[in-house]
Amino acid sequence: MFIDLLNFYVSGNEETLIVTPVNESIPLEFILLGFSDRPWLEFPLFVVFFISYMVTIFGNLTIILVSRLDSRLQTPMYFFLTNLSLLDLCYTTSTVPQLLVNLHSARKVISYAGCVAQLFIFLALGATECVLLPVMSFDRFVAICRPLHYSVIMHQRRCLQLAAASWITGFSNAMWLSVLTLQLPLCGPFVLDHFLCEVPALLKLSCVDTTANEAELFFLSMLFHLVPFTLIAISYAFIARAVLRIQSAEGRQKALGTCGSHLLVVSLFYGTAISMYLQPPSPSSKDRGKMVSLFYGIVAPMLNPLIYTLRNKEVKEAFKRLVVRVFSIRK
Repeated sequence: MFIDLLNFYVSGNEETLIVTPVNESIPLEFILLGFSDRPWLEFPLFVVFFISYMVTIFGNLTIILVSRLDSRLQTPMYFFLTNLSLLDLCYTTSTVPQLLVNLHSARKVISYAGCVAQLFIFLALGATECVLLPVMSFDRFVAICRPLHYSVIMHQRRCLQLAAASWITGFSNAMWLSVLTLQLPLCGPFVLDHFLCEVPALLKLSCVDTTANEAELFFLSMLFHLVPFTLIAISYAFIARAVLRIQSAEGRQKALGTCGSHLLVVSLFYGTAISMYLQPPSPSSKDRGKMVSLFYGIVAPMLNPLIYTLRNKEVKEAFKRLVVRVFSIRK
């Protein structure tokens, strides 16, 4: 047990931590420190994260149901939005329940198997979203810049291929990074100064030099963040040029209305993710990493459905029709 690794003694007014070194490649469990250095914050954070998780579940499930059940939303844009909602739903579920348990418990641990699963799922879904967002921008590019060829280019088979490519790419990246990280020998005590199992936190427990792993993580972060972000920027440059050529103000507003929600989601996701992985280390990197992980792992998935529902007239009308249909069935 990990409690045996930590022995405390008190000498006068000074409390000293004695750590018994342990060298095991596969521990039974990890201690997640999370926010234990600020115990007065744990209960307020528990309430906030619980409410956020409930909002995330309700919002993303609503978008999935509305997009699938309303015939007017059977379009490529809402097909990709359904994929994004499913991804965000799984994204938060991979971390928030464990986080809530640890915030409510004095013994903040996660099993080795649970840590491996959390690491893999978090990496896979994060990378999948990095690829899915430029796919969604490509859909908007075709809709605005090639409207007459939209149904020919974005046919059902191609949409399925693009969505499948996003998921396969994300899970392949997670498999590669997970294997590279988990094959490293670990030294005890197995304490992660984080609220979830992430690659940087696990690398700190390694008994060997992790320079190659850190370089690999940096390269893949560049690949999955900057390259997709560049593709999105290029797509919207063409979109902006096409919108400026539209003569009527109503036509411009309609074209931009379909892109505004996606641009907000892109700004939230890539802005926080890039600041997490691409900024140089600093004395505040530990707390910054936790806060940024909270944002793109919990806050952003909660805001995404709100952005798409509050700014999208079609989704709001479809939701109203769904509510009317449900109440009419009950009567």
